[in-house]
Amino acid sequence: HNAATRQMDSRTVVTAAASAAALLALSKVWKPCFKGLSTKNPEKSNAEEKNASAHPPVEAAIELFKKVLMDGADGKTLCVGKAPGRVNLIGEHVDYNNGFVMPIAINRVTAMVGMKEKDGKGNFKLAVPDYKNPGGPPKVVEFTAEEFFTNDGNPTWHHYVRGVAALLKKQGKSIPSFRAAIVGDVPQGGGLSSSASLEVATATFLEQLCGFTMEKVEKAKLCQQVEHEWCHVPCGIMDQFASVFGKEKAALLIDCKSNTHKEVPMTDPAVSVLIVNSRVKHALVDGAYKKRKDTCDSSAKKLGVESLREIDSSTLEAKAKTAGLTDLEVQRATHVVTEIERTEKASKALEANDYELMGKLMNESHASLKDLYEVSCKELDLLVATAQGCSGVYGARMTGAGFGGSIVVLVETSCVKKVHAVIDETYTEQTGNMASFLNSPASEGAVGSKTDI
Repeated sequence: HNAATRQMDSRTVVTAAASAAALLALSKVWKPCFKGLSTKNPEKSNAEEKNASAHPPVEAAIELFKKVLMDGADGKTLCVGKAPGRVNLIGEHVDYNNGFVMPIAINRVTAMVGMKEKDGKGNFKLAVPDYKNPGGPPKVVEFTAEEFFTNDGNPTWHHYVRGVAALLKKQGKSIPSFRAAIVGDVPQGGGLSSSASLEVATATFLEQLCGFTMEKVEKAKLCQQVEHEWCHVPCGIMDQFASVFGKEKAALLIDCKSNTHKEVPMTDPAVSVLIVNSRVKHALVDGAYKKRKDTCDSSAKKLGVESLREIDSSTLEAKAKTAGLTDLEVQRATHVVTEIERTEKASKALEANDYELMGKLMNESHASLKDLYEVSCKELDLLVATAQGCSGVYGARMTGAGFGGSIVVLVETSCVKKVHAVIDETYTEQTGNMASFLNSPASEGAVGSKTDI
């Protein structure tokens, strides 16, 4: 359900007003936002990292707005909402089981900038780069108010935006018509929550535009509701929560039952988080995701508990047979229950700078996701095994929903380049594909602002 890779619907029109020269200039701003890091050598990757940070999405979105939406705009002040993606260090497929998860917000964001239409009336206009053709003409979609707030049941990228606005309107907020440009550099299709980043950026933008402030937990819950009702993805709260609450130099231990969290410091410069994107995505992800959630729900019901969070591994083992769990339900429930236990242990290990234990728990998490929950794939397994075999790596695991996407590696900072090179060479040789790499510290969550143009 990656937001930026959805195909534009039939209402998409290419804005013809921008000149070829203007589009060429824009491409220089956008290009860093489309790409992950280089796949071939760490030195080049570091250079591209610096280049990307020199043209962050906020500036790129402002430039996009000025080029394709400024004509006819009412005013000179832009409202800005930006929100990060996330990578989950441990605690996978347990957020919708009310468990514990431990993500960090990453240093890649989605930015939404715009302003009201005159008198808050008229059509809604959204502009985005053409992510499939970097440097090409942007895309603009336009909606009447009735179209904008109506859930037509056919999710595309702009449903994440429209869903946030529609749910806020349903809560009684006054949402005027507006025009906005959206640019993101959260890696596409990598399991790093570009969709949650877009939802939270939209909510943050609307706070600035409309003059209201949401409680942070309520903002995360509303964005989660968009996934459920507008995008048909029965996700837990983790992605939106991490995007809202992200903290620089800290992981978040999130209790998905109480929607509370604890910051776990990550201030040691000798340890880094390396994200490796397999750049593969297998089919049937959404259906497989729902099947696993349904299996967890049926297991909990047979065990007489609200969710699998309510039992521990010894209780599950003792009661599974008498409760009538099928072999598959036992398998899935075992992953969930042990993963919740691992996550609690991992938070204590990370807080104590016990990276050996933290890495061991990450490795165990991947094995469970692969063998019990069956959401890995051969490409992820290859990346994980290669990383685990590298000197300086404490642990590695798949991250996100699975069936492709990314792995997360806890590694000594001094070894990052070497690990990068080994993984890159091995993965390309054995699959014919090229991975992309991102070295991200724990970063801040969503921020809203206004700027004059």
